[in-house]
Amino acid sequence: MNNFLSFQVHGGADHSGGVADIVSDLLVSIEKLSTNEPEAIFSSLLPGIASLENIHPLLVHFPIAFLTSFFILDLIATLIQKTLWRKTFSWLLYLGALSAIFTVIAGFIAADTVPHSENVHDIMEHHEHVGVSILSLSLGLAAWRLKSGGVIYGWYNAFFLSLSALLFGLIVQGADLGGLMVYQYGVAVKSTQSPDAANSHQHDAEPVKVEEHNPDDHKLTI
Repeated sequence: MNNFLSFQVHGGADHSGGVADIVSDLLVSIEKLSTNEPEAIFSSLLPGIASLENIHPLLVHFPIAFLTSFFILDLIATLIQKTLWRKTFSWLLYLGALSAIFTVIAGFIAADTVPHSENVHDIMEHHEHVGVSILSLSLGLAAWRLKSGGVIYGWYNAFFLSLSALLFGLIVQGADLGGLMVYQYGVAVKSTQSPDAANSHQHDAEPVKVEEHNPDDHKLTI
C-alpha cells in the first residue's frame, strides 16, 4: 500500500523526480529569489531580456504579429463576406499601429546607441526608412478604418486591401533587413564562445557508423 501511494505521488516507476521533488525545487527557487535584489530577480527570471542593450528587439514582434494577422484575416473575411469578423479584426490593426509607435521610437534609440560599422550603417538607415513607412501607413489605415466604423465597402475596400498588402510587404522587408544586421553582421550580439569552442561542439548522440561496401563479399565462389 505504501509503495502504491509513493508511486502515485512521484508519478513514475521510481521514487525520484516526481511531484514532491518538483514542488520542493520550486520552493527552493522562490526562497533564493526572495533574498536577491529586484534587479537580480529580474535577471534570474528573464535573463534574455535582461541582457538586451535596448528593447527594440523585444517590441518589434508586436507590430509584426498584429499587422500581419490583420492583413491575412481581413482579406479572408472580405472574401467570405463576414462583416462582423472584419469589425473584430480591425482591433488587430489598431493594436499594430499603436505598437509600431513604440517600436519605431525604440529603433531610433537603438540606432544611436548600438555600435556598428559603416556598411551596416547603410542597412540600418534603410531599415529605419522602412520602419517609418510602416508606422505612417499603419496609422493612416487605422485612422481610415476607425473613421469608417471598422468596415470599408466597395472599391474603397479594394484600395484599402491594396495598401494593406503594401504594408505587409514593407513588414517583410523590414524584418529581412533586421535579420541581416543581426545574423550576418552580428549587430548587438555578444559572443560568449570562442571560435575553437564553437567548432568543437558535439551532440550527445553517438555517431552513426557506416559499414564500408566490399565488392568481394558478393563474388560467387565456385
